[in-house]
Amino acid sequence: MRTIQFREAVCEAMSEEMRHDETIYLIGEEVAEYNGAYKASKGMLDEFGPKRVIDAPIAELGFAGIAVGSAMNGNRPIVEFMTFNFSLVGIDQIINNAAKMRQMSGGQFNIPIVFRGPTASAGQLGATHSQAFENWYANVPGLKVVVPSNPYDAKGLLKAAIRDNDPVIFMESEQMYGDKGEVPDGEYTIPLGVADIKKAGKDVTIVSFGKIIKEALKAAEELEKEGISCEVIDLRTVRPLDQEAILTSVKKTNRLVILEEAWPFGSISSEITYLVQEQAFDHLDAPIQRITTADTPAPYSPVLLEQWLPNANDVIKAVKKVLYR
Repeated sequence: MRTIQFREAVCEAMSEEMRHDETIYLIGEEVAEYNGAYKASKGMLDEFGPKRVIDAPIAELGFAGIAVGSAMNGNRPIVEFMTFNFSLVGIDQIINNAAKMRQMSGGQFNIPIVFRGPTASAGQLGATHSQAFENWYANVPGLKVVVPSNPYDAKGLLKAAIRDNDPVIFMESEQMYGDKGEVPDGEYTIPLGVADIKKAGKDVTIVSFGKIIKEALKAAEELEKEGISCEVIDLRTVRPLDQEAILTSVKKTNRLVILEEAWPFGSISSEITYLVQEQAFDHLDAPIQRITTADTPAPYSPVLLEQWLPNANDVIKAVKKVLYR
């Protein structure tokens, strides 16, 4: 096992797949000459050349459309958005073409394409640069949505996403690119739609994904000191959702807390809450608790931002609430 950064794991995944398959290319703003806005494509221009690592103008609708059209013609594009906030400019191509082309063509066209880049907040970047769109894209039939939380998962999941014949939304975090973790030297992939139990426990289930899961793990560690055993599940993929992993855990612990870095209305946690009350209601010993950002645009003020974002203390309070402590 080597210890590498999250950005290096992303770069390795793309590079390894591009070496195996000449139909794969990377397109986006600053991905080539600048080595990527977050250096996640460092060295790729030198290895693969400007025909396969393509600097695009600031025109997300344009280069997303080019990528969808090329996928219809036998290529396997990777589209990098500088952040998913900017994907809104190209969302018509993602929602109305990439997600629907297979169904609308009667199966004549697969769209093997990955749209990747950072999601959610990254500090004081203002309301228009601090939004989490996992639930937006997960709402769309035809799209798969992946949100890794560490370098190992990032590499294995991205390789699987690139090989997938359907469009995949692959969401990273600006605040995770420098995170380090152990990643094997050899070839591996992680199947989409399979959650990971980060910590086994018996008293309460905590479900989360992406960078905010660090707060869940921090909370679980603190609660362990008080004799409270938390089972922490990292979804890794929010669509398809690993329903079995969630339900199995809830049937064991009888309590559920869900943590996500998104607005509460119509969130992933709302969907999970419905799933559990429908299929495991009789196993619940307390109402489900969900923890999200505040239901407002992200503030710029560091004091307000700290209040807006969920943290480990919020998780501890929610866990104690479902345990009636």
